[in-house]
Amino acid sequence: MSDFNLEKRVWWSDLDNGLQELLKESVLLIEKSGNWERHFSDYSFCVFPAAKAYEGFLKIVFLKLGFMTERQFMGRRFRVGKALNPDLDKRYREKEGVYDRLVAYCNGSATADELWKTWKECRNILFHWFPKEGKRNVNLAQAREKIMQILSAMDLLYKECKI
Repeated sequence: MSDFNLEKRVWWSDLDNGLQELLKESVLLIEKSGNWERHFSDYSFCVFPAAKAYEGFLKIVFLKLGFMTERQFMGRRFRVGKALNPDLDKRYREKEGVYDRLVAYCNGSATADELWKTWKECRNILFHWFPKEGKRNVNLAQAREKIMQILSAMDLLYKECKI
């Protein structure tokens, strides 16, 4: 796990054990993948635990910053992808959106845009399948890159928004 330096990241101690374990599992899958007898057509399964941890991480930060309520945090209805979407319809933005709040809190759109981009590329595209979009398989190198993208987005949020 040395390439990823999870324990040295500034936000690491803010995660509960469950989220830490998910990140460790993604890293372990990537690092052990070269020793498997079988090669896979899609390594997105290596990214899934990190993507799940990213969702939890964002919810924790949104709660900490007051962008969501305790009730939303504990509930099952809050959708990170919807809340982060910069194109969310105006009628939902004020109540359910966090994108504009992030832009204001972080003094610009760069961080919010990166969080959204990471959500789309490292979570939504991997989790969903649509017939007109063809294969969205990721090879092992791409899976590693996506995990690094998630970790970098988490780092960026803490650094640029001074959390």
